[in-house]
Formats: sequence, C-alpha cells, structure tokens
Amino acid sequence: MDHRSESRIRAHYDVERELADKLRNSSKEDRRRLYTELYDELFRRIPDHPQLHRKSDPELDHRRTLGQARFLTPLLADNSIYLELGPGACALVTHIAGSVEKAYAVDVSNVVTEIEKPPANMEFVLSDGTSVPVPASSVDLAFSNQLMEHLHPDDATEQLAGVYRALKPGGRYLCITPSRLSGPHDVSQHYDTEACGFHLMEYTYTDLVLLCRDAGFRKFAAIVGYRGWGFRCPISIVKAVEAVVQMAPGSIRRWVGRFPPVRLALGVKLIATK
Repeated sequence: MDHRSESRIRAHYDVERELADKLRNSSKEDRRRLYTELYDELFRRIPDHPQLHRKSDPELDHRRTLGQARFLTPLLADNSIYLELGPGACALVTHIAGSVEKAYAVDVSNVVTEIEKPPANMEFVLSDGTSVPVPASSVDLAFSNQLMEHLHPDDATEQLAGVYRALKPGGRYLCITPSRLSGPHDVSQHYDTEACGFHLMEYTYTDLVLLCRDAGFRKFAAIVGYRGWGFRCPISIVKAVEAVVQMAPGSIRRWVGRFPPVRLALGVKLIATK
C-alpha cells in the first residue's frame, strides 16, 4: 500500500508515465541504455519512490526466497542446469545453486558483485536486456519473476526466443508476471485502466501462451498458488477463467480479478516446455 499523499503519488505518476513513453517509443538500440538511464532518472526525480524507502527485512526476504524456491524445486534435479533472468540481488539463484549442478544469473548489470562469496557453480552472464547468452540447448529450467511486464513488447518476444534457444529439449521456462485482468499493477493503477508506467505490457495467460508459441514452445501448464504453495493446473482451465472475467466491464473486471481466489487463479505462473 502506498502511504504517500495524493499529490506525491500524482507527481510519481506524471514522471513515470513521461519516462515510460520514451521507452515505449524508443528504438531497440536506444533501449539498451534507456532501461538503466530512465529508471535512474525516475529515482532521482522521485526521491520518495517506494522502492527507495522499502526497508529490508532479512527474515521476510528469506521467506520470499523459500517461497519461490518451493515453486522451482519440483522442476529441478541434482544434475540440473538452472537459469534465472533478472535475478536482482541473486538471493534465489544463490539458494538454488546449492541443489543443482550449475546456475546462471542473467542480468543487465553486474549484480553478482553484491555477493561476497558466490557459489562456485554459479555464473553471472551479462545481457543487453533481451539476449540470453548461454550455451544453446544447455538449460533444464529457466525462471523469471516480475520481469516480463517491464520489457518492451518487442524485447519480450526476442527474450522468449532466447530462452527457448537456451533450453534443452524438454526443458522448461517458469514465468511469473502480474495479470493484466487485475491490473494495472504499476503506479498507473491510481489513474488508468491499463498500465501506462514502467509496466510496459501486462499479460494474461492467453497473451503469454501466444508469445511462447511464436518462440517455439508447444506444451503449457499453469501453477495456481501463492508463495510456493499451490498445484499445477491445465492451461485450458485458467484460460477459461480469464475468458469469463474478461467479459465483465472494466471496473467490475478489476474488482473480480483482485478477489483472492480469482487472483490466485489469474496471477500468471506459466510453465512453458520446449
């Protein structure tokens, strides 16, 4: 929950929308630098941005790491090769590295330097924002969480193709991203019916499956759950739920989409198999 005054939220919205429009309308070449530059500018111009004032809670961070790991461990074995896109401070990839043969951390900045003693079997790989520069057909499981929505739609398509290339035959990609049907989920939620801030595109299962099919993926399943607890569900069921919710008018759709049982079903946790 955002506890700032309405005027400060509005100021944040105006700046973020201005910067996000630059990113949406930029060329691929320009986006290689803009992803970093525009976020830096946002934080400079909005010094009370919630991300700058969110106090670290080691216990909470640890519980979040364990929750995400619970989604991943059933998909991994001791000899698995794991790849994480946008690993942030690398807490999760470091945790997973302890139970797999090798782990890749793929990001646009050298976040691995924040780790004093990274595991010997963990490799940091620098990306231009869309590339997945690891050996082809080498990865058993790829994972991203709250990443897809921040990518330019053209870059998302290219990154999915890179993930597909990196996976072994039968390898899987678990993608977690907020549902467009219960959104928007960025600062534009206060003023707009669609994401207009740095969530450059929010997706449904239906949207994401189509993109993954274009990249080459052919098998799909959903995980319905929260913080690592849940069950695998046929993709046809969650797409049917989406179709029903989609028929409701916008304000009702968002209210229904945020109702806890429906939100659990709609929150996109897609397993795509090569």
